[in-house]
Amino acid sequence: MISKAFGNIVEQMAEIFPKKFGIVDSHGLVLANNGPEIPASVVEVLTDAAGNTDSMIIKDGYTVRAMANNPYAEYYVYVEGIDEVSRYCCNAVVVAANNVRHYYDEKYDKNNFMQNILFDNLLAFDLHQKARELHVDNEVARAVFYVKVIEESHENAIYEVIRNMFPDKDKDFVINVDGLDIVLIKEVDPRITQKELEDMANSILSTVNAETMSQVLIGLSRVAPDIDHINTSYKEAQVAIDVGGVFSEEQTILSYDNLGIGRLIYQLPIRLCELFLQEVFKKGSIEGLDEETILTINKFFENDLNVSETSRQLFVHRNTLVYRLEKIYKLTGLDLRKFDQAIVFKVAMMVYKYLEANPMKI
Repeated sequence: MISKAFGNIVEQMAEIFPKKFGIVDSHGLVLANNGPEIPASVVEVLTDAAGNTDSMIIKDGYTVRAMANNPYAEYYVYVEGIDEVSRYCCNAVVVAANNVRHYYDEKYDKNNFMQNILFDNLLAFDLHQKARELHVDNEVARAVFYVKVIEESHENAIYEVIRNMFPDKDKDFVINVDGLDIVLIKEVDPRITQKELEDMANSILSTVNAETMSQVLIGLSRVAPDIDHINTSYKEAQVAIDVGGVFSEEQTILSYDNLGIGRLIYQLPIRLCELFLQEVFKKGSIEGLDEETILTINKFFENDLNVSETSRQLFVHRNTLVYRLEKIYKLTGLDLRKFDQAIVFKVAMMVYKYLEANPMKI
């Protein structure tokens, strides 16, 4: 349908400009032109050259410019000739085609529709009506994968990798939220397991790493049973990144279902968190604990408060570990050898770590 719209533009422009020109897509397919199609080999050379810049280029006797389409160019305008008229014609066709493309995206593009769902830009009634117009199934189960790009220089390449992994544009949607965030909305079987979702995320992770040499984090939502819950799943995937990134720093795949108590802390009012820390550490500040003490505490928790196993893994005598635990008790008033007090201390450390990782909230 977009090719028909482009054809109307070329037909009208051909009456104004005495040039041979056309519009091609990123795969080299000529969508509209007012003369004989140029050879595929020439199209490939022109699109490769124009795809590396936002500016107009002159190549092999042609004037070429990519149409703006963040985050990558899907369409290109070429004009035979390199004179002033060719450049003017190229710019005019780009402007007209971009306007038509914007209208087309708003009215017919499913990816744009899904983006509006993510950003909560549609009312429930409009959402269902638009879904019917675009033939998007309301009742299909979908999972949201939130891919956070760590290295800024590779975001467009990563977008292309993920888009190529899921090429079915009628079922799977890849959306560039901003320069560093990419969202995949993947149609799934409603009976899909958490393990299968994590395997899919691992596949994305390994492919991105192999093809772009970039590191990413992937947040997994719970499966949205229908189109009305996609926005909720999107927010869950975001929370998985925000919370999991704080409490599970070593993990690159973060699932909303596995956030545990971190999800509860994330939902607490900031003032309540601050009061809780003041109450727990009323005998001394958590900042008073040195790195060795923090390491001892973490290892003690990892070994389920087992003194013998913790001392073995820390390569210290049992009495040395007991001494350190006594020191912690004197500093904080909490005896980590007692289960209830250990729980309070563990939660307090998580609260402190969360606030420290989000300085705007302190």
